[in-house]
Amino acid sequence: MAHLVAGLLRRWCPSPLQVINFPVVRLHMSLMAMRASQKDFENAMNQVKLLKKDPGNEVKLKLYALYKQATEGPCNTPKPGVFDLISKAKWDTWSALGSLPKETARQNYVDLVASLSSSSKSSGQVEPGADWKPPGYETLVVTSEDGITKIMLNRPTKKNAMNRQMYHEIMLALEAASKDDSPITVITGNGDYYSSGNDLTNFTDMASGGVEELAKNSAILLRNFVGCFIDFPKPLVAVVNGPAVGISVTTLGLFDAVYSTDRATFHTPFSHLGQSPEGCSSYTFPRIMSPSKATEMLIFGKKLTAREACAQGLVTEVFPDSTFQKEVWTRLKAYAKLPPNAMRISKEVIRNKEKEKLHAINAEECNVLQERWLSDECMNAVMNFLSRKAKL
Repeated sequence: MAHLVAGLLRRWCPSPLQVINFPVVRLHMSLMAMRASQKDFENAMNQVKLLKKDPGNEVKLKLYALYKQATEGPCNTPKPGVFDLISKAKWDTWSALGSLPKETARQNYVDLVASLSSSSKSSGQVEPGADWKPPGYETLVVTSEDGITKIMLNRPTKKNAMNRQMYHEIMLALEAASKDDSPITVITGNGDYYSSGNDLTNFTDMASGGVEELAKNSAILLRNFVGCFIDFPKPLVAVVNGPAVGISVTTLGLFDAVYSTDRATFHTPFSHLGQSPEGCSSYTFPRIMSPSKATEMLIFGKKLTAREACAQGLVTEVFPDSTFQKEVWTRLKAYAKLPPNAMRISKEVIRNKEKEKLHAINAEECNVLQERWLSDECMNAVMNFLSRKAKL
C-alpha cells in the first residue's frame, strides 16, 4: 500500500490548499484580458466554493497560483524541500507565472471561475461513468438486493484509485454488511477498472508529526483495512470488472470467490515503487499459485491476464466481457438463495484454522511497509513515478 500522500484541494481561494497530483503546470494566460474589479475577484472566490463538479487537479493548481499572484504578486518564498511534495507542487505552479501582473492574474482567475461555473451549469445530468456520490458514502455505492449486498468502488474517473476516505468507507461498509440480512457480500468497481490500487497521492498528507507519523498512521490504517477482510464472516465475492492493481489484487486471496471479466489484468508493482507485499499476499499467494509464481507477481511485478490468474488459482472463473455481468449476477443470485447460516458456519470452519496466522502476517507486512515508506529508495521510486505520470 502506497499510503503516504493525499490532499484533496478542499478550497481554491484564501485558505491553505492541498493538491492530489503534482504536475508542474505551465499556465498560459492571456495578457489581453479586460481587468476585473476587486469585487469581481471576491465574487469569483465565492463562486468557486459552490462548484458542484470537481474541476480536476490541474485546474485547482491554476486557481491556487492565480490567487497567490493576484494577492501577493510573483512568487517570493523559498523553494520547498524535495520531499514536501504538496508545498513543492504549489510553489512550482505559482512560480511558473513569473512576473504576471496582479491585475492580469486577477482577471484570469475571474475568467477561469466563470468558465467552470458555466460548465457546471451545462452539465446538470450525471454522465455515465462519472463519480456520483450517494448519501452516506463519498467513494462507494452500497446496495442490497436479491440477498446480495453490493459494495461498488465509485471513483471511476480516477480508475477507482483508493484514497484514505475509500479505505475508511470500505471498512464501514464491510462492518455494516457483516450484520445485515444478505447472505452474500460482493465488492466490484464502477467503470472500466476494478481498481487501480492505492491513490499514490496518499503520499503527501504531511501531518504535524511529519513523515514518520504519516507512515505509522498509514500502517495502522492498512492493518485495520486488511483485518476487515480476514474477519468478514459471510461469503465475500470479488466481481472484477476490469484491471486490478496493488491492494485490490493482494486482498483477493482473502475473498471466498473471485469472478473476472476476460479483459481484466492483475498487477502488483511493489518493487517498482520500492515497496513490499501487503494484504497477506506474502502468505496467500504462494499457497494459491506456488512460491515461484508468487515471486513473479509480488517481487518481479509480472502482470497476469485474467486467464493466467485463473490458471494459477487466484481467480475462480473468467467470463467473456460481453456476458460477464449477466452471467455472474445470475449465478450469485442463485447462491444467495442457499441457507445463509450454513454458508456462514462453513466459512467459519474453513477460515478459523488460519485466522490467527493471517492477522500475524498482516501485522508483519504492515511493519515492513512502514519501514519501506521511510526509505530513500521508496521515496525516490514514488517521486519518479509521479514525475513520469505528470509528463503523460
